[in-house]
Amino acid sequence: GLRPGDRVLELGCGTGRNFPYLRQAVGPNGRIYGVDLSSGMLAKAQALCEERQWSNIELVQNDAAEYAAPEPVDGVLFGLSYNTMPHHLMVLRHALKQLRPGGRIVIMDGKVPSGAGGKLALPFGLWLMKHTMLGNPLIKPWNDLAALADDFEMEEFVFGAWYICWGTKSARSQGHELSEPAEQLIAAE
Repeated sequence: GLRPGDRVLELGCGTGRNFPYLRQAVGPNGRIYGVDLSSGMLAKAQALCEERQWSNIELVQNDAAEYAAPEPVDGVLFGLSYNTMPHHLMVLRHALKQLRPGGRIVIMDGKVPSGAGGKLALPFGLWLMKHTMLGNPLIKPWNDLAALADDFEMEEFVFGAWYICWGTKSARSQGHELSEPAEQLIAAE
């Protein structure tokens, strides 16, 4: 849903693997804000930006719950990062505040498939979570986003092991108010 000239924030941008696609969408006059906690990941993202001579990408080392873009953004992307954030609901709420009314939040990540395959995969997923930065296989980001955003949609891929979900910030929203069910969901975190 991004257009040339738009502003987009990627939380957990890592090495910049999504920058080519985001830049193609917003063009050279758009702006990309990439935030990551890892200095090593950001160094690789910076090298990519320098190699491609992209001057419209601003990289910041910060916790996603604390970073504030210098302007309202048209889109927020969590690309394989939401499940790794221990305070994911706080981050999602903060991202929504930075989004202009009508802007879109997208979360794409892996998940435990439903059914027998998921029951077999869950112990391995829990082992990976404890030994890597893969993320928490027990959270359900699609439920978090559905509770906070309008026009929620979700697609699953590879037998339900991967998903992309998205929703928009209400055009009626003046910024930071959430519905009562959303407040209850966040309070339950």
